[in-house]
Amino acid sequence: MTTRDGHPESLIEVHDTAEALASAVAGEFLSRLADLQAAGDVPTIGLTGGTIAEAIHREIARLAPESGVDWGAVEFFFGDERYVAADSPDRNAGQARAAFLTEVGVPDHRIHEMPSTDSGLSVDEAAAQFSEDVRSHGSGGFDILMLGVGPDGHIASLFPGFPQLDAKDAIAVGVTGSPKPPPERITFTFEALRRSSTVWFLVSGEGKAEAVAKAHAGAPISEIPATGVVGTNETTWFLDRAAASKL
Repeated sequence: MTTRDGHPESLIEVHDTAEALASAVAGEFLSRLADLQAAGDVPTIGLTGGTIAEAIHREIARLAPESGVDWGAVEFFFGDERYVAADSPDRNAGQARAAFLTEVGVPDHRIHEMPSTDSGLSVDEAAAQFSEDVRSHGSGGFDILMLGVGPDGHIASLFPGFPQLDAKDAIAVGVTGSPKPPPERITFTFEALRRSSTVWFLVSGEGKAEAVAKAHAGAPISEIPATGVVGTNETTWFLDRAAASKL
């Protein structure tokens, strides 16, 4: 069944615990990568940060040896990034490298990090530079995009009521005055995130339950930005029992 805009309806998959959720997503992710590569594709993946994402990344590393995935033939991006020093533990890229990218042997040229403050650029200049890098890469979109959801319904660094929600003709934009630290960030725009074949929302914890419920009740994007992205082929919400408790 499809929605009025022609996209397939969102699926909801609920797991008993965050650990079970992480294991299920990791296994499905590896299977999808293997299938895409078997079809001759070099998958383009959008990663997210956060606690549940880190658990998933560690599960990917644990399960990877049996997967048959060629890690030299997968392109990785990040939906957003904290605009801090390159070696800051706050960076999503650093966390993902430590949890699985380095361990499974993804080569550096396949990991497309957003700039850090080491660049000497303003956050808006850094976002513009990264946008040019993405254009030159020419991937055209994500085969699989993973997104966390905040208690306020934000995804990537697209926060309720912020001007970045309305960004047009841009791949990535800078964020200042973020409601959660650090204050400066770079984020993909809705226009860029919507160019995704498969979108997976990864949500755990009771603190996210209200945002999940509002998203599925059709809350406006200005209130719950998570409602603003769907996959062209598939949108799945992977939840644990706590995150699904208000559906």
